[in-house]
Amino acid sequence: MSRQTKRCIKFGSFVLLTLYIAVLIYVCFFSEDYGRDVITSYYRYNLIPFKEIRRFYIYRDVVGIRAFLANLFGNVLAFMPYGFFMPILRPKLRRMHRMFLAAFLLSLTIEITQLLTRVGSFDVDDLILNTAGGIAGYLLFYIMNKIRSKWDGA
Repeated sequence: MSRQTKRCIKFGSFVLLTLYIAVLIYVCFFSEDYGRDVITSYYRYNLIPFKEIRRFYIYRDVVGIRAFLANLFGNVLAFMPYGFFMPILRPKLRRMHRMFLAAFLLSLTIEITQLLTRVGSFDVDDLILNTAGGIAGYLLFYIMNKIRSKWDGA
């Protein structure tokens, strides 16, 4: 791959990651669709792993399939771009354990900020799902990078 191509890929990844972060901030802190326009006078949190996932599954007929899928898959999909673009921009994150830590720390930062600002809630299930999404994005990067390197070598 030429130096110019690598620069273009990095620049495009930077632009897309910046847009992604802006959308993530909006959804996590300002979106009316997710109740972020209401600041409560109390702290909301869940520290029991899989409690909210289980609750959404058990009551999926009550909360609706859209809410169930949004909670489960939305949190995973929300972090896939982070896991995909960060290894492109930061070669140190091309190791899975480092990407795992980076995705976990970003999610933890968002959850703590939501708790402290009382916009949304701190949910350990979100930490689990977001981190899984970051790893899924990393795996997509890893597979595509392997295919690219074989294609370049052919």
